[in-house]
Amino acid sequence: MATLRIEHHTIYRYARALEFGRHRLVLRPREGHDVRVVQMSLDIFPAHRVNWSRDVFGNSIAVVDFTEQAERLEFRSEFVVQRTLPFAAEEPHARQHVPFPVVYDPLEQTIAAAYQHSSYPDDVDPLRAWLEEVLPDRDPTDAEGTFAKLCVIVNEQIKYLRRSEKGVQTPEQTLRLGTGSCRDMATLLMDAARVLGLAARFASGYLDCAASIAGRASTHAWTEVYLPLLGWCGYDPTLGEATSLKHVVTGVSNHPRGVMPISGMFHGTAADYLEMSVAVKTETVTGDDRSSAT
Repeated sequence: MATLRIEHHTIYRYARALEFGRHRLVLRPREGHDVRVVQMSLDIFPAHRVNWSRDVFGNSIAVVDFTEQAERLEFRSEFVVQRTLPFAAEEPHARQHVPFPVVYDPLEQTIAAAYQHSSYPDDVDPLRAWLEEVLPDRDPTDAEGTFAKLCVIVNEQIKYLRRSEKGVQTPEQTLRLGTGSCRDMATLLMDAARVLGLAARFASGYLDCAASIAGRASTHAWTEVYLPLLGWCGYDPTLGEATSLKHVVTGVSNHPRGVMPISGMFHGTAADYLEMSVAVKTETVTGDDRSSAT
């Protein structure tokens, strides 16, 4: 069993005291047979009310209503999560050769269809032309291998570029620029997979890496594809590899807008907004260390 402490601190600063609208937080890790949240804290400034719920995708959502004005908006969360076998050993799943193109079970087709529609319909033709160029040969016996190869191609062709702008680039923009953030690359991989007929979704969360250990990381994003027999399989185009123990999911959606870590509004002008800072820190902890988290 592997235990990880995750600290996430985001601050928005403004030129004057403002009134804030409702905010939506997708910060709590998704729990299941492989992940368990054993401790959690969430501190928010200024004064507010919080209500928790689950959205249509099963994500834990905190809805925040602020009750006073302020010159800054601050969110500080801390989680201690346990990763259990088989992920703690990081053993790959048994390889199943799923035929390609994928045919989904009739009982799953309605749900799978929601993850097969392009997030950016105008980009379907450019994506199809790009796929014919970079992935002309597709093994009819190995859908997962085809998707894994596509993940590597995105990693090789798109240079990672951390961006502070809101939202994501469209797949066509990312291909044209040849650069993108982790969210841009995940969106490109997701919509390219959908052009191939695969059910794919956007995943947001944390990456335990050198930058996060040093406290200099931000949130991360990658893509998951649904395959018969295997279920949802994660691939990270920023790294060019399958997801592993170092990936912790906070939210999944059929569109990148559905799992923005923090989204909301303020009542003011563009000139009132000064800056945003984000810091994510991860730390592997022992049994003695877990008691110090609040």
